Amino acid sequence: MVLKVVYTIFIGLLLAIFVGVGIAAFYPGPQPPEIPLLLKLYNLPTEPISDTTISTQLEEEQKAFDDALKIFMEKFEKYNRNVSIISLIAAILILIISLTFFRKILIIADGLLLGGVITLLYSVARVFGSGDDKLRFVVVSVGLAVSLILGYLKFIAPSKE
Repeated sequence: MVLKVVYTIFIGLLLAIFVGVGIAAFYPGPQPPEIPLLLKLYNLPTEPISDTTISTQLEEEQKAFDDALKIFMEKFEKYNRNVSIISLIAAILILIISLTFFRKILIIADGLLLGGVITLLYSVARVFGSGDDKLRFVVVSVGLAVSLILGYLKFIAPSKE
């Protein structure tokens, strides 16, 4: 009995990891800009800079880095939005497969169900990095609806048979 529970949890976790790794492999995220060497050097605690040429160059480097960082953050918010949507779709598909094709093989169905729920949680977590309140609401609403439907189909509907 304990081995079946461990196996179910293992399948669920491995499936959620599979979805996350698959998304990262086939839809890589944007890369953050590198901090320019001059900014790294002058970020160390030192004496005030008296050379105006270096001071001006530092300001230009800092502005360019700030602009690149802003662009990266915008891309990363969009990436989080897309990953959330992709993982939400994957979670729903996994849950449908769990409740249809594997419903006679309970241990696998339960593992898939757990994996789908964990993937759904991953989707909800990623949407919070998207910066889009309406999308957050939609994803959380879908998550809630799917959870309620799942609870009904898994725990209430079978008892009527």
